[in-house]
Amino acid sequence: MAKRVKVTELIQRFQLEIIAGEQGLKRNITVADLYRPGLEMAGYFTYHPSERVQILGKTELTFFDTLSQADRIDRIQRLCAEDTPCICVTRGMDIPPEIIEATNHAGVPLLRSSAPTTVLSSRITDFLENRLAPSTTIHGVLVDVYGVGMLITGSSGIGKSETALELVKRGHRLIADDAVEIRQTADNVLHGNAPELIKHLLEIRGVGIINVMTLFGAGAIRNVKSISVVVKLETWQQDKQYDRLGLDEETTKIIDSNVPLVTIPVRPGRNLAVIIEVAAMNFRLKRMGYNAALQFTNKLTETIAEEMDDMD
Repeated sequence: MAKRVKVTELIQRFQLEIIAGEQGLKRNITVADLYRPGLEMAGYFTYHPSERVQILGKTELTFFDTLSQADRIDRIQRLCAEDTPCICVTRGMDIPPEIIEATNHAGVPLLRSSAPTTVLSSRITDFLENRLAPSTTIHGVLVDVYGVGMLITGSSGIGKSETALELVKRGHRLIADDAVEIRQTADNVLHGNAPELIKHLLEIRGVGIINVMTLFGAGAIRNVKSISVVVKLETWQQDKQYDRLGLDEETTKIIDSNVPLVTIPVRPGRNLAVIIEVAAMNFRLKRMGYNAALQFTNKLTETIAEEMDDMD
C-alpha cells in the first residue's frame, strides 16, 4: 500500500493557518514534490500535476491580481482539482476572496504560512520525502563503525547483539538492535533507525535488556545512520568455500538498493568485533580507491609472468 500523509499532519508540523476548505482536512498527500502553479494562473493546465501540494507565493498572487474577475474564478476553480491535497499561501499574504470561495466550494484546504516561499517549500519537501519514502523493517543490528553504517544480520542467537556490545565498548556507536527500520530516500540512500519503543536498548541473552546510553554515555549511540555495508553472520560450515581474497564483491538488495554484502562465518575463538572493524576500514579504503585484494592479484600475476619469462 502506498504511503500517505494527511493534510492535518502538515498543518500540525508547520503550524499552518487554516483559511478555508476545512471539510477537506482529511485529504491525503501521496507525493513529496510540491508545485507552484504559475503557468496554470496564465491558463495552461495541460500538464498540471494536481496531485501535488500547490504553493502560491508572491509571484503567483501578484499575477493573479492582474487577471479579470472571470479569469480569476476560472483559474482557481480549475486549480481546485478533486485530487489536489491542499493549497498553501506563503509570506502571510492577503488572499483574494475568489480563492477562498473556490476552495470552500471544492473542499480543498486553503492554508497560510508566514514563512518565505523557498524556505517553506524546502521544509515541506524534506518532511514529505522522509514520511513518504519506501521503508521496511529488518531483523538485525545497526552500528556506526568508523563512520560506516554496518547492518549486522544473521539467524537468532548467532551473536549479533553481543558483537554490537563489544563494538560499543571499543568506542563505536549503536543505532538499533533487533529491529532496524530502514527507509530509502530519493537518491537511493538507505537510512536506518531504531523503532521508538526500543531506541538505545540492547538485548544480551543471560543479562537482559540494557540501556546503552545510560551505561556508556551519549557518545555510544546515534539515532539515524545511512547503511553502507551488510554483514551477514552465519554458522561455520566445514564443506562451504568462503572467499579468502575478497575479490568476489557480493551485494544484497534492500528495498530498491543494492548494498555490499560481507559474509562472516562464526566459530569459537573468532573475534567478530575486530573483523567487523576491519571490514569497515577496508570498505573505506575501497571507497578511496585502494583495493588490497586487487593489488595482491596484480602482483601475483606479474610475479608468475616474470617467472615464466625467466624459464624461457
